[in-house]
Amino acid sequence: MMQRFAPIIAALLLAGCGPLVQVGGNAPAPDALLVLRADAPPPQWAGPTAVGDTLAVAIPDVPAELQTLRLPVQLTSATVQYLAGASWAEQPNRQFQRLLADTLAGAGLAVLDTRQGGVAPARALTGHLREFGLDVRGAPVVRVRYDAQLAGPRGAGTVALRSFVAEEKVASQQPAVVAAALNRAANRLAGEVTAWVKG
Repeated sequence: MMQRFAPIIAALLLAGCGPLVQVGGNAPAPDALLVLRADAPPPQWAGPTAVGDTLAVAIPDVPAELQTLRLPVQLTSATVQYLAGASWAEQPNRQFQRLLADTLAGAGLAVLDTRQGGVAPARALTGHLREFGLDVRGAPVVRVRYDAQLAGPRGAGTVALRSFVAEEKVASQQPAVVAAALNRAANRLAGEVTAWVKG
């Protein structure tokens, strides 16, 4: 009789001991997650907008070293490490795309989220986020480089291309200090992209 209930009893005893496998691995959780934010939030939507005035901002492509939640540190032209204790809440290219879209919307542009709804935007801003990290080859600086492509309506015949670079000195290599400098540099670069798109 007891043999029939042995598996059930064993399962109940194991369940009382808590999980046997820790989800996410055995690494301790970071003290804080790093985020990017636009300096000013975009205004709330109000009223209709002509489709011809709309713009979509794509998530930029990134090199392999940025396809992670870690923050890269350029040691030499051919060597990259990651900053100890630094972890993004979301991959930096996705956060940068949101910051850029919010900055453009805050400047009065009608930015569409192409993941929602079936409206095709009149223009599309795509690009490559080539650098987004700390460079210690000389005096430590953070650097953001975004190679932008602005395409007009289909059949317009031209694509505007431009590279944007923003740097910010850092007094410390603490994750919070580096992230704050990257946020400032990203916001400054987003302002330059906005002026270019509007111009």
